[in-house]
Amino acid sequence: MVRAFISLFFLFIFTVFIIIYFPCAAQPRVRPTAPPPPGFTLQFLGSRWGAGVCSPPPPPPPPQPGHPKIWGGDGEGAGSASPLGPPAPTARPRCSPQGSLDCPNLEFGYGDADGHGAELSELYSYTEEPEFGTNRRCFEEDFHTQVRGRRWLELDGAQQKAYVMHLLDGLEVVNRDKRLKVARAILYLAQGVFGDCANEGDVLRWSRHNSFLLYQLGTFTAFLELLNMEIDNSQACSSALRKPAISLADSTELRVLLSVMYLMVENIRVEQESDPPEWKTCRETFRMELGFPVRPEEPFALLLFTMVTKFCSGHAPHFPMKKVLLLLWKVLLFTLGGFEALQAMKVRKREELGLPPLPEDSIQVMRSMRAASPPTYCIELLEQQQQKRGHRSRRVRPLMKQDSLDIYNERDPFKNDEAGIDEEEGDEVDSGIEGELDLMERDAIIPAMPAQRTPIERVSFPKGLPWAPKVRQKDIEHFLEASRNKFIGFTLGQDTETLIGLPRPIHESVKTLKQHKYISISDVQIKNEEELEKCPMSLGEEEVQETPCEILYRAMLYNLPQYMIALLKILLAAAPTSKAKTDSINILADVLPEEMPITVLQSMKLGMDVNRHKEIIVKSISALLLLLLKHLKLNHIYQFEYVSQHLVFANCIPLILKFFNQNIMSYITAKNSISVLDYPHCTVHDLPELTAESLEAGDNNQFCWRNLFSCINLLRILNKLTKWKHSRTMMLVVFKSAPILKRALKVKQAMMQLYVLKLLKIQTKYLGRQWRKSNMKTMSAIYQKVRHRMNDDWAYGNDIDARPWDFQAEECTLRANIEAFNSRRYDKPQDSEFAPVDNCLQSVLGQRLELPEDFHCSYELWLEREVFSQPIRWEELLHYQ
Repeated sequence: MVRAFISLFFLFIFTVFIIIYFPCAAQPRVRPTAPPPPGFTLQFLGSRWGAGVCSPPPPPPPPQPGHPKIWGGDGEGAGSASPLGPPAPTARPRCSPQGSLDCPNLEFGYGDADGHGAELSELYSYTEEPEFGTNRRCFEEDFHTQVRGRRWLELDGAQQKAYVMHLLDGLEVVNRDKRLKVARAILYLAQGVFGDCANEGDVLRWSRHNSFLLYQLGTFTAFLELLNMEIDNSQACSSALRKPAISLADSTELRVLLSVMYLMVENIRVEQESDPPEWKTCRETFRMELGFPVRPEEPFALLLFTMVTKFCSGHAPHFPMKKVLLLLWKVLLFTLGGFEALQAMKVRKREELGLPPLPEDSIQVMRSMRAASPPTYCIELLEQQQQKRGHRSRRVRPLMKQDSLDIYNERDPFKNDEAGIDEEEGDEVDSGIEGELDLMERDAIIPAMPAQRTPIERVSFPKGLPWAPKVRQKDIEHFLEASRNKFIGFTLGQDTETLIGLPRPIHESVKTLKQHKYISISDVQIKNEEELEKCPMSLGEEEVQETPCEILYRAMLYNLPQYMIALLKILLAAAPTSKAKTDSINILADVLPEEMPITVLQSMKLGMDVNRHKEIIVKSISALLLLLLKHLKLNHIYQFEYVSQHLVFANCIPLILKFFNQNIMSYITAKNSISVLDYPHCTVHDLPELTAESLEAGDNNQFCWRNLFSCINLLRILNKLTKWKHSRTMMLVVFKSAPILKRALKVKQAMMQLYVLKLLKIQTKYLGRQWRKSNMKTMSAIYQKVRHRMNDDWAYGNDIDARPWDFQAEECTLRANIEAFNSRRYDKPQDSEFAPVDNCLQSVLGQRLELPEDFHCSYELWLEREVFSQPIRWEELLHYQ
């Protein structure tokens, strides 16, 4: 009887639905803004979805010629959703079901760096293109005087080595112009002798061959000496300071030297299967040279950090900062290792410490994840509401909303957006918008599903969560503390073994928690540091392994705050949301030509070059900061915390939020590259006449690799700075980062969405009940994609760590631990309490002290001034004795 009643009830619902559906089928339909779930096929929908797709609005007008801020607003709009200021509202193209125009699925492969050719091409600005011909002329003029009637490619190995040695001898001359010509000839060799090559592949192949040859003959060491000379060249610095505008001509020598060194580092760093054994030996030798000190206690990376701080302090405004940062990033990547090497070192270190293996490889898990469809926003929902008035009746809204929940609740968290994205926006939106959006989407899908959808078209969803849950020792202690207070009335401190008096379910819970307990390398390092602080004499000195990371940190330690501040200053100047201010540093010294463009096309080319220049700077800084943080965290947790604290003190968190406070989809899909001017294409092909078509030719990429790479790196840095740091999490809340981060979810790339969801998860408990209520789809996405921490009530405000009065004490304790670690391990003078003391009067008086000669000459004067003329208070002296 009950089954019959249920069947009749659903038949009635279906009949009402058909009656409503078919009269509306002939009416013009409004395209839904949200795209279908990833992988959801739309072939069975017929022409209903294929016809009538709204065309996108016309593209925005081209950038103003010569303006340094070509794309992006200043990030300070009139709204109040964020103290950083939301971006100005822009017209968004409608998303068709076949693929979104502003939210496409991005097939992005995250790695240490981009492709080899792309990384080499980003070294050069488009304004440097005429210098390729200058380098070739300098080489050919000298080469034809030494080798007549033959080309470089026709020489054997011995002849090539002999000519390179001839060029290195030319670097020893005193004449600056002659030395520059020889350096340009060597740069032409490192660029792949493109004048003798027929295609781009030959250029890259000969560039690698010549780079190994140059290194084997000591070219890198010779250029390092020349670089030190140019850094200390006070005449060039003073000349640049006097100039009102700095251009490419002021950094010619530095750009040539840095280009040769970058090409050598990048070509030798990249491994290929066809590399001969001697090249592999050279690669390891070169890595050791770069990682270990060139001078006493100074690795090569420290010299580049010094150039960065000197540039930001205003003492050397002519330094080509893009090349310096690219070289610094690649040196760190080469000497410390990339993400795969880091994972291998992490596995090896866990084995040495006796810890269980890692549950999974994070990068591999993220590569297998799929992106979620992005949410729509309050403005879009209001537009849809106005367009749908008169087409749908409100009386069927509850009925269709229930159907949509039954079908799509577990399928995709971003298929339909929340009624209000943020707490500030939710008050302005009608509570029925979500139901209307569901109704509009369901009526085209639900009737066709039983008739035409086949099992082959079904999307296979993972049965479990992508991450293994983790439990900290602190979580078990908190759980037992709460359980003992409830059932026994007292606690046992950090004792996690005694379970007497607790109910059986608590025993099972503790057993489950211990099964998923995760002990990190950082926990072991903190425990060892506490023991060394307690027992410095009995445990003796710590054995510190001399790794490239340890050597770099020791060399950077005393000037590390200045290095971090300088990097963030440059990052701020290169951010697309930054305003051009008079007191900001000039990062365009190595991109602006001596003569400014006079035509519109030249201005467009320069504008794209400036934008590209800034994007490359952001890419290099974000990559080297992330690499530094990850390696320091593996080497020692307090080294990582020291760098993190200085980044936080230098306002890194609001800076990254300001960077994301823009139309992030426009930034990721920006087209600021001119493929016909990229190296090595421009060296082997005749350059076409500069036209609007040639500026856009050959660029069919769906997104800009370096910009998406930069965004993911900045999100990872923000995660590392705020993870398990409640005071820094509160900074995210204070700066109202939730709406900024939710806009970043529009980028349909799984890895980027994961780090955005992580940042939203850690601040959810502080955002209030209304925010959580209005953003249940985002909460579902966090549950599906982010790792679970057992007993972590991130979705509520009941966490014991959420007490605001503990925040300041937490940072102060961490800072004291860092200072104690640095003092114990790196301070040169030992504590006077532990230093040996000679108490024998005769041995002390018998010591011979070497006095300087000027003291011998003025000995009587010293006696008169310091001894005879000073009154001796014998009473006080006897009293203290």
